[in-house]
Amino acid sequence: MRMKTDMTIKALQTAYAEGRTTPAQVMAQIRQRAAEYEKRNIWIHLLSRAEQKPWLDALADKDPARHPLWGIPFAIKDNIDLAGIPTTAGCPAFAYTPEASAQVVQQLIDAGAIPVGKTNLDQFATGLNGTRSPYGPCRNAFDPEYISGGSSSGSAVAVALGLASFSLGTDTAGSGRVPACFNNLVGLKPTKGLLSSTGLVPACRSLDCISIFALDTDDADRVLACAEGFDPRDGYSRRNRFDNSSRQYGLHTGPLRLGILADDQLRFFGDRDYEQAYRQTLTALEQAGVELVTIDYAPFDEAARLLYEGPWVAERYIACEPLLKRQPDAIHPVVRAIVEPGGEPRATDLFRAQYRLQELRLACMAQMEGLDCLLTPTAGRLFTVDEMLAEPILYNAQLGYYTNFMNLLDMTSVAVPTAFTARGLPFGVTLVGDHFSDRMLLSIANRIRQILPLPLGALEIAGSATAAPPCRDSRYTELLVCGAHLEGQPLNWQLTERGGRLKACTTTAASYRLYALAGGPPQRPALVRDEQQGAAIEVEIWSLPTAELGSFVAAIPAPLGIGKVELADGRWVSGFICEASGLSGATDITACGGWRVWLQSQSTCS
Repeated sequence: MRMKTDMTIKALQTAYAEGRTTPAQVMAQIRQRAAEYEKRNIWIHLLSRAEQKPWLDALADKDPARHPLWGIPFAIKDNIDLAGIPTTAGCPAFAYTPEASAQVVQQLIDAGAIPVGKTNLDQFATGLNGTRSPYGPCRNAFDPEYISGGSSSGSAVAVALGLASFSLGTDTAGSGRVPACFNNLVGLKPTKGLLSSTGLVPACRSLDCISIFALDTDDADRVLACAEGFDPRDGYSRRNRFDNSSRQYGLHTGPLRLGILADDQLRFFGDRDYEQAYRQTLTALEQAGVELVTIDYAPFDEAARLLYEGPWVAERYIACEPLLKRQPDAIHPVVRAIVEPGGEPRATDLFRAQYRLQELRLACMAQMEGLDCLLTPTAGRLFTVDEMLAEPILYNAQLGYYTNFMNLLDMTSVAVPTAFTARGLPFGVTLVGDHFSDRMLLSIANRIRQILPLPLGALEIAGSATAAPPCRDSRYTELLVCGAHLEGQPLNWQLTERGGRLKACTTTAASYRLYALAGGPPQRPALVRDEQQGAAIEVEIWSLPTAELGSFVAAIPAPLGIGKVELADGRWVSGFICEASGLSGATDITACGGWRVWLQSQSTCS
């Protein structure tokens, strides 16, 4: 019997506020229900009531209004440290008990979240399937005959079955996305370095990301906001940018242009149900007005193959080297077969691979040009546990076809559920963008979830409407120009050389007057709002990278500036305006209806 309680953050906090339950009661219910799923092999260490008590007691001194995760249960993949609880990385011989929690874990606890336990994983985070563990294969939340996906297997299944509201996984090659797909969850693989890796057992130190599993995108954003943060102890840590802050998350509106793979580059490895679910997803998106553009996946695929076929396997060797030399039989035989060759690549192999990787990144970003993001299936096939155990290397490689390139290319991604197959098994797609596109991708994923609504995880309850506000792509700012910056005019270079693109030729609302200012060259116009005697003025709307907007505005001379201008369709956009004091000596050219007409016939339109 699956849990039918809404475990989203909003729902739990509402229940707390209304006095319908308490965090202690929720934790007790989770422990009770976890026993019902013992054969799924979800947990390596499920916390006891006594072990949870210090964190529960600490809630008394925390104001729920100031602690965004107050009383929210979360699970932790067992290669991430929780103070006082053993970290095994799926290998008992490797186990140690940390004195301090990983920085990400501590930040979540500081925000009021309560750990439920440490979850099962593919040993040393090596695998995408969830069967490579001495604690038993972690089984799918919907059908235990099927794999859960790995390596963050237990973290995903715990959330899907309502044993946590969210969880932490890791994602080096797809481990935060494949389990999300197989268990009907949102899976966020953040920008590398956005979440601290302090307290994480490394798989590939230069590529590792702590990832987030959640029931919906609203929860994923809230958890990310609490978990992110620069860490000077982590050499790979990066400071977030304002245009990727939580303020930029919402429900994506407006035109949406997604890249998809050509049919001959798609791989479903014989899973016709998954192929049909993918086709249904694309049809639904097109019917909702989403534009789909075919791209060439070849450079992405070549980059993906570098992860295990190239010298980066040496990083996995480094992570396991002490145990490989001291007690090799303690390592899962499949994991050992993958990791042991990592001691062989030479430095020259690494540099050659890095040179090629840089070339591939340029080729991949060229394919992304003009797109909001790339959309791929998250995985091409959902295998049974028996199938995976019988063919552990080949089938695992097939699971990484759409995922392995991500961290090598320094990209960001969000896995989002979109359909169920005819057998009732989950399917989903992954949205891919450049680094620091986390909130944009979550906002697009939010929109897709509204187009293709599904129940939450395996909880058999419908998700509620998003609480996020409408938002647009913050990477670009719409800018209205009406004179010397128009296409073909003397100052248009100030837009094009900053990466600006012409989006539309339109008119203002019939509430403006247009003047030719005194002075020059170049001659400049002035747009002034006049609701009584105004007219519609021809203008252009340009899309300018937001990062370039400051230098553009700084170069604008008085009496001109940037303000809000109303368009004929009622929208208000940023555009050129003029101070009233600057009209001294100016010529009213409103009758021309636009700058170009006046330039062509100054003698008749003054």
